[in-house]
Amino acid sequence: MITNRIREHRKSNGLTQQELAQRTGVTRQTIGLIETGEFNPSIKLCLAICDALNVTLNDLFWIPAEERRAYESIGNKKHS
Repeated sequence: MITNRIREHRKSNGLTQQELAQRTGVTRQTIGLIETGEFNPSIKLCLAICDALNVTLNDLFWIPAEERRAYESIGNKKHS
């Protein structure tokens, strides 16, 4: 499954969802929803998360083309 890497980087920084939320000005629930892919954050929030985790947007969200194509082909089969 394709997901963002916020949880992985948050944990490697030793932060809880609550701590990351406080650093970025959102609720713990928002961080949880972002980590599970149920909420797409604004670019402003993405940048705040990157700053809090000391990473780039690519570190969190870049998906290699091969992986994207595999995911898209699965999605296309579901809609056939």
